[in-house]
Amino acid sequence: MPVKVTTETFKKEVLESEVPVIVDFWAQWCRPCLMLAPVLEELESDMEGKVKIAKVNVDEEGYLANQFRVSSIPTVYLFENGQVKNQVIGLMRKEDLKRRLGL
Repeated sequence: MPVKVTTETFKKEVLESEVPVIVDFWAQWCRPCLMLAPVLEELESDMEGKVKIAKVNVDEEGYLANQFRVSSIPTVYLFENGQVKNQVIGLMRKEDLKRRLGL
């Protein structure tokens, strides 16, 4: 189950995570974001224990969106060991997302 991340929990949930974290920057009004949600949940299920999904609502967490220069949503980042490894913008199929993120 994806974890809702805030400015206050970002360090603990993402940067200090022992497994890679896929961070989904999204908004409730964004149709492609809503369509990506089940893709991410399926990916998390497929890779259970090997990856974590974190969701950042850009309307509620503008600081994080600005910090990571999110200008288009959905934007997905892959973090490993507290560092950004890859970034993908836009809606895509699970297989394409995995390939683009390097999973």
